[in-house]
Order: sequence, then C-alpha cells, then structure tokens
Amino acid sequence: QVQLVESGGGLVQAGGSLRLSCAASGSIFSINAMGWYRQAPGKQRELVAGITTSDDSANYADSVKGRFTISRDNAKNTVYLQMNSLKPEDTAVYYCNAAIRSSRRAPFHYPYWGQGTQVTVSS
Repeated sequence: QVQLVESGGGLVQAGGSLRLSCAASGSIFSINAMGWYRQAPGKQRELVAGITTSDDSANYADSVKGRFTISRDNAKNTVYLQMNSLKPEDTAVYYCNAAIRSSRRAPFHYPYWGQGTQVTVSS
C-alpha cells in the first residue's frame, strides 16, 4: 500500500512563508509525477504546482507563479512546495498528489492523495 504523508501547514501572516513537504512510502515501483492541489471553502480544487520525475519539468498555477516553488527529492520520494509572499487568497487545504506505479505489473501510474494540510494566511 502506498501512503503519502504531508507536513508543513499552518497559520501565517500575509507576506510570510511556509514550506510543505510530502513523502511517499510503501509499495512504489516508480513515480511519474508529484504535485500539489488546493481547495478553499466554496471553491473547486485547483492545481497549484506539479513536477515530473523524468526531467523535473514544473508547472504552476498563474496565481502562484513567482511566489511558489516546487521541488523533488528523488532519493526520498518527497516533493516540496516552498510558498513565499503568501496572500490571504492562498488560504486552503493543500493536498499532495503523486502518480505512482506500485509494481512492474501495474498497468499505469495510479493517483494517490495525501490527507491534506491546512494553510491559513491572515491579513
């Protein structure tokens, strides 16, 4: 079984910083990509940032470009999200996502989700 463990959420003032981390463990043959999504009350889930395993190609939501940085530690199967210059509109539950093949026999990379971590930015 695959498990994603997240940490780093909390409450910060506007302009502050947080660093989220997500470590994948368990039965893992390969990871195709890892990323972060967020969902605020009354809003749909949205992609914040994603990064591929093969070439570390990253993509970001327009709302966080220039402020957030996603990175990955391949040896630890861990993805990070450095969040700087936080704004109140960044307040949401942040979910880690990873596309993982659990074994060589798995036909595709299956999406796994973390439990979510609350990020609250006060004005």
